[in-house]
Amino acid sequence: MKHAALRRLPLYAALALALVGSGGQALAQDAAGAGEREAALEARIAELERQVQQLLAREAAPPPPADAKPATPPAPPAPPPTITPGAIPGSTFTYGGFIKFDTMLSRTPDGEIPDSSVGRLLYLPGGIPVGGGDEGTDIDSHAQFSRFWFNVASTTEGGDALRGYLEFDLFGNALGNEVATNTYGVTVRHAFASWNRWLVGETWSNFQDVAALPDAVDFIGPTEGSIFVRQSQLRYTSGPWSFSAENKQTVLTPFRGNSNKLTSDDGSLPDFTLRYTHKGDWGHFGIAGLVRQLRYETAGSAIDADAMGYGISLSGKYNLGPQDDLRYMLTAGRGISRYIGLAVATDGVLDSSNDIDTVGATAGFIAWRHVFNPGFRTNVFYSRGDYDNDAALTGVGLTKSTQSFHVNAIWTPLPKLDLGVEGICAERELESGADGNLYRLHLHAKYSF
Repeated sequence: MKHAALRRLPLYAALALALVGSGGQALAQDAAGAGEREAALEARIAELERQVQQLLAREAAPPPPADAKPATPPAPPAPPPTITPGAIPGSTFTYGGFIKFDTMLSRTPDGEIPDSSVGRLLYLPGGIPVGGGDEGTDIDSHAQFSRFWFNVASTTEGGDALRGYLEFDLFGNALGNEVATNTYGVTVRHAFASWNRWLVGETWSNFQDVAALPDAVDFIGPTEGSIFVRQSQLRYTSGPWSFSAENKQTVLTPFRGNSNKLTSDDGSLPDFTLRYTHKGDWGHFGIAGLVRQLRYETAGSAIDADAMGYGISLSGKYNLGPQDDLRYMLTAGRGISRYIGLAVATDGVLDSSNDIDTVGATAGFIAWRHVFNPGFRTNVFYSRGDYDNDAALTGVGLTKSTQSFHVNAIWTPLPKLDLGVEGICAERELESGADGNLYRLHLHAKYSF
């Protein structure tokens, strides 16, 4: 502080001398111009005060370091990290899925569903026992229908839309057992890429209308009345129209083979589908057609048979109001049974000459959905499938018809958390006239993310 005051003494002295000099000069002037001289003196004093303040400010500022460099603008912020560094710049990545826990209490008066059967995990019409003894009631619990998915969407500089999608669930083969680990493998549900109007990969068949399926607690719900197939395909979509060439597979009954099945991927043609979908505020309506080659060949050409299959499907959803809707599907054709009801019946049967005789199929469902409020809804639906097997060729052990009635209630106590209960009454009838029933109470908890 003392050194700083000493440095300012010359500054203060200069100011005093300037003021005194200005005052003496003013006294030497003639009294007649006193007013002008006073104004000039005040202006001079103000200017000197301004200069003094500038000198004081420079005196107070610290000197710049000897190695100081000119200031440079700050570097721009680093771009945020991306989970898809190899994708087209600007790509959007999304991830989601759900965790689903199922518990089923099942009674099958005409036999027991085997422990290892898929029918213990979901409603499987072809798995309803017929002709067995009363095996009582079974309870099953699992989380195998939990799933997760990845989606990447991009747009090129030229405006082309690209998308990649992968989806998996835990419904794979058992890697452990129910004694200890209950471990199951991850399985592929969807794996496809699309660009503009084209799609290639594995996903729902173009012959299927996923948007028409009811809001079910069971994995599918109206299984015997639904088209339900995921497979590899090449698809082209333009507005409401879509066309696909899909993976072929033939399912046959041997000559008088009853419930035995033959599967074959022989043949040189894919399955072809064509779909038209009309949408509006009222809901949607779709019509789809299927044409396919059925083929079965054995080594040495002992059997070399083929036939054509074809079918048509009508489906949709109609909004009755803000809280109610109807959903439906009706499918009919010949040689298309593997697309319906998880292949509860076969596409055809080999006759005594080892030619393929196609099996006719008619299946459908109707469902009503009512939303009481955002946290509570209910669904009621009926489903049926009928097949015209030629019992003289197949035997009498094949499924002639299946039907089921479902009613459920789903409560959403928290966002993305569903608690559901569904009652199922189902029946399967064989060509012999024998039948079997299933009664099931199905509960689930599902958290979506």
